[in-house]
Amino acid sequence: MNMKLSFTRLTHMLLLSAAPLFASAQDEHFLYGRITMVDSKIYEGPIRWGKEEVYWTDIFNAAKIRNENLRYLSSEQRDDLDDRHYYRDHDNWNHWSRWADNFRWESDGDRSDKEYTHQFACQFGEIKTIKPQGSKWLDVVLQNGMKLELSGEGYNDVGLDIKVIDREMGEMEIYWNRIEKVEFINTPSKLANRFGKPLYGTVESFGEKFTGYIQWDHDERLSVDKLDGDSEDGDLSIEFDKIASITRMGSRCRVQLKSGREIYLEGSNDVNRENRGVIVMSKDMAAIDIPWSEFDNITFDEKAPSALVSYDQFKIQKELSATVKTFGGESYSGRLVFDLDEEFDFELLQGKQRDYEYTTPFRNIKRIKTYDDTRCEVELKNGNKLLLADGQDVNEKNQGVLVFVNGKVDPQYVPWDKVSEIEFR
Repeated sequence: MNMKLSFTRLTHMLLLSAAPLFASAQDEHFLYGRITMVDSKIYEGPIRWGKEEVYWTDIFNAAKIRNENLRYLSSEQRDDLDDRHYYRDHDNWNHWSRWADNFRWESDGDRSDKEYTHQFACQFGEIKTIKPQGSKWLDVVLQNGMKLELSGEGYNDVGLDIKVIDREMGEMEIYWNRIEKVEFINTPSKLANRFGKPLYGTVESFGEKFTGYIQWDHDERLSVDKLDGDSEDGDLSIEFDKIASITRMGSRCRVQLKSGREIYLEGSNDVNRENRGVIVMSKDMAAIDIPWSEFDNITFDEKAPSALVSYDQFKIQKELSATVKTFGGESYSGRLVFDLDEEFDFELLQGKQRDYEYTTPFRNIKRIKTYDDTRCEVELKNGNKLLLADGQDVNEKNQGVLVFVNGKVDPQYVPWDKVSEIEFR
């Protein structure tokens, strides 16, 4: 038996057989908030962030402006980290010719911090307020009161128009440059109006099955969203609420409607190789991203067994704390900074098992065990295990961890290739 394949299948079976405990409220998993305009007008109701995000569990992306944790590294540690990252990405032959393109030397001899300023990503439920500062800058306050200055450069979650179903005005699109502040609040258990029903179903991929809430092409996730494509008789745009299943057939798809009609579609990124992939969401996994090349079929279920989590369930946000063990036998316990960047349990860890990309908040993780600096086993608190690689969080691109032992001001730095195990507390 192929042990690697057996481990992979067992992992997916565990993920899918463990029935997660979701919130029971009917509509509390939808985004909801109060939008204050620059002239003090207020709109309140369910929110759809642009054309995509609509759940508290959806992921908000932006960029951190600086990395304050670099100050804890000595000049020798920083030089070693710079050198390892440089040689990882470049061969020796082109070392000197490419050096200037990758590191900017300042008068004091320090290199540019650009490779150490990371993406900020969290689920929308972690956020209390978003205040735009122009088209590409914003101030974010989290539910625990933590304040962040972020950049939206390169991210489509910043600078976009936002939809809201106001209690009096109905559905409207709000211009980003007119927004003073977005304040997220608890969603009523029963909404009078909403953007649509969640898409829920089972994705089949190379004999494996993934069941949960669905994002089609990283985009469509509601019953009112439409599947676009060209049929032999003309262009079609079909509401997902009418679709029973979709099967990939080479460069086109076979679409089975609930009525029993069958249609073949092509010529659109919804149904051909330009599709960005199908995401399956659950309580324990913010996203399992199945690439289009691995996708076989999806069958939609009209009745999701339970709702995703509500805004209240994101209220508690803690600093990371762990025991870090090294291959040399050392052990350090205390507050943790992972990858020189992630400091809180709401931040997200990403990595791939085979071609499937998994994303989960650190609060769901019990232990990380490294096999070498290219892959590691991630054990979730629910007992499931994933063997992850191909991502900065879990391979040689990881910039190491800081452990503030016994609350000390100066932390212990452990390079990633020295870490054997991290047990979260």
